[in-house]
Amino acid sequence: MSHSISNDTIIALATPSGMGAVAIIRLSGEKAIEIVNTHFDKKDLTKVPSHSIHLGNIIDGNRIIDEVLVSVFKNPRSYTGENVVEINCHGSVYIQQEIMQLFLKNGVRHASAGEFTLRAFLNGKMDLSQAEAVADLIASTSSAAHKVALQQMRGGFSTEIAKLREQLLNFASLIELELDFSEEDVEFADRTAFKNLIEQISTVLKKLIDSFALGNVLKNGIPVAIIGEPNVGKSTLLNTLLNEEKAIVSEIAGTTRDAIEDQININGVTYRFIDTAGIRKTKDLVESIGIKKTFEKIDQAQLIIYLFDATSNNTDKVISEIQNITAKYPNKKLVALANKADLISEVEIARITKKIPEVIIVSAKQKEGIDKLTQTLINLVNTGALSNNETIVSNSRHFEALHNALHAIKDVQKGIEANISTDLFAIDVRQALFYLGEITGEVTTEDLLGNIFANFCIGK
Repeated sequence: MSHSISNDTIIALATPSGMGAVAIIRLSGEKAIEIVNTHFDKKDLTKVPSHSIHLGNIIDGNRIIDEVLVSVFKNPRSYTGENVVEINCHGSVYIQQEIMQLFLKNGVRHASAGEFTLRAFLNGKMDLSQAEAVADLIASTSSAAHKVALQQMRGGFSTEIAKLREQLLNFASLIELELDFSEEDVEFADRTAFKNLIEQISTVLKKLIDSFALGNVLKNGIPVAIIGEPNVGKSTLLNTLLNEEKAIVSEIAGTTRDAIEDQININGVTYRFIDTAGIRKTKDLVESIGIKKTFEKIDQAQLIIYLFDATSNNTDKVISEIQNITAKYPNKKLVALANKADLISEVEIARITKKIPEVIIVSAKQKEGIDKLTQTLINLVNTGALSNNETIVSNSRHFEALHNALHAIKDVQKGIEANISTDLFAIDVRQALFYLGEITGEVTTEDLLGNIFANFCIGK
């Protein structure tokens, strides 16, 4: 796909393929309204106002294909910044194909993946980070992911980056001016003010980089590994959390030999629960592979649920295991769960809670204590930044660019402190500007745009 703005008209189905009540066919291009008008029988679409809807028939000569609603959006007041027409037709696959083929025979071509949004970017309707947020918004599966994508699409992240870049660009201009007058030994850029600005930019970049830890899991779901010895009820707990029989439950220890995953939405946040093989010493080759995979899943998880059998009367061993896991994974949050509480007395429960104060007492089989577990999981995820409408980075490309920009800014700081010549740290300033520009699309390449828009769905 060429990334220069062309005058050709593109077409795509904007609703999922297949039969439904209605379907939307979208066209964009300089001649979009004119082309549709030649096959619309009720009024002259070239003379109607922008953002108007019209009832009529799509016709091929004397043949009526379908009665439709046609929405007209005239440039530049459209999604792509071009003339855009959306045809709402009946959802028959036959009707969809007949309308598509009619326009394809009349000089229109199929849109590539993400080409409508690419045109919006190339026509200045949105910057690159906002365009990427469109894809994230479509793919969002929770209210948290939706909120992060919506904030980015509305330009919250872009505004922060643009502000940083503008401030840096102003000083960069003064530095470039100094280079032009290098023989006269003049200093246009105040070094103290410049140093303060660099420190300020560094602080903001670090904050944005740190926000990725939250943004990434809100976007992709928070991985939670359910671990423990065999037969303590891990699969039963997973089934209870999901409210379906996802994992095989058996009295035989070591039933789960592979990691079983599924996700649920809790309080607007997606959690990806992973039921793992029970951890124990075994000579069974298949089970040992499953146990190895358990530790791989712990590495990938952000939260760990350590489940133990409340009836085992082996609290000291449990404490030792919890200590070993927290020592091995100090950056992961762990929730201790005592299962099978329905089989022990209140006195025994009190004994467990006295030795492990933070433990949550549950009965996965009887669905007791599950509400307390889910509330704990909610509390362990810091969504305060989301609630306060702070800028949250959720895109790995942005994360990498911010890291590169911060590295360049640190090099600038080192250069100022070492009092190196202006022409040397000017190189690092240009690098920082380059990486910040990469985020919003002020700096782009064909490959970069190709990689980004190839991940879009057709019709968007």
